[in-house]
Amino acid sequence: MTIVKTLAKTVAAATLGMTVSTGVLAGEVNVGFTGPLSGGAASYGENVLSGLRMAVEEINASGGFDLNGEKTTVNLVALDDRYSPAQAATNAKRLTQESNVPAIFVPHSGGVFALQEFNEEDDFLIMAYTSVPSVTQKGNGLTLRIPPTFDGYVRAFTDYALDNLGNTLGMAGATHEYAKIWASMIEKEWKAKGGKVVANNPMDYNKSADFFTGVSRIIAEDPDVMFVGGASEPTGLVVQQARQMGFDGGFIVMDQAKIDEVARIAGGMDMVEGAVGVVPLSVYDTEAAQDFLKRYEQKYGKAAGSEAAYNYLAMHALVAAMDATESTDPTVIRAAIDEALKNLPASQNPYQVTEITEDGGFVTETTLAVVKDGKIVREKIE
Repeated sequence: MTIVKTLAKTVAAATLGMTVSTGVLAGEVNVGFTGPLSGGAASYGENVLSGLRMAVEEINASGGFDLNGEKTTVNLVALDDRYSPAQAATNAKRLTQESNVPAIFVPHSGGVFALQEFNEEDDFLIMAYTSVPSVTQKGNGLTLRIPPTFDGYVRAFTDYALDNLGNTLGMAGATHEYAKIWASMIEKEWKAKGGKVVANNPMDYNKSADFFTGVSRIIAEDPDVMFVGGASEPTGLVVQQARQMGFDGGFIVMDQAKIDEVARIAGGMDMVEGAVGVVPLSVYDTEAAQDFLKRYEQKYGKAAGSEAAYNYLAMHALVAAMDATESTDPTVIRAAIDEALKNLPASQNPYQVTEITEDGGFVTETTLAVVKDGKIVREKIE
């Protein structure tokens, strides 16, 4: 057993004040996923799931991990919740009762909040792929937030748009919980910094593909900038239909949507000219990111996005924590994640995450990208 593993086991045991126990039979460990695999956000859910699957396949191909002195493989159990918090909660109960999962990946804030009502009592770790700050601020001891919080994005995107795109904003975001929180924060930030909100017409990105009526109400107020955002696919349709109706302003793109993916759906990079959003993984020039992009494209035949990359590294970190402690106890795993991230090989860590905050958030740099002359350009955040 390695020194790292020995230390991790000692820390884990001290955390519990007892001998580490696994709670499952060696041989195979189930890990859960509940997310949208049908409806308007299906592509988003599949992107998350693809990163998880890629990590699991690599882990199993390498012989799995150590548990009670035996090599153990990982079985990913994925359930569709159609972006519904209530269905996510139902799925989580099923995953814990039928599959005995120590951890569940959830890629939407509504689902995370629903699971936080009972995950500590039911004893499973929430692997939350959402940037809503409150998911870790609530003090839930068995929640890990994978991406950075979006409050930094709200400030940075607002500053850039007001300085470069115009003073009036039309709100055309989605209606799910995450988008509502994002919209309320950016509206408050926009007004606080002297901007004017001229229209506010949220739309259900998950159930509709025709946004002409909603978008036309925004455009009628002639905003300089339009706030858009949900999953990348419906966001691309909103952008496309706005351009088709003559909107020539800029876009603030909520971090759930990625500019390069939005552009593909909308009809090309010229359709998102003037957009501001997070830096897509495809723009990262680090060796770790480029290596992951190549391997992902070889496997799936498409470009990887942040959903795949973040969840890929989170799955590797989760299993590395189980390997180091030889435990599937959620509290033990939670205590070992920070050290696991520090010791992940670069090939398993495309975003180079090496620590978590005290309240359970992976520490990642906040980024900003804009589209200028048909190209995605990374900008510094002041």
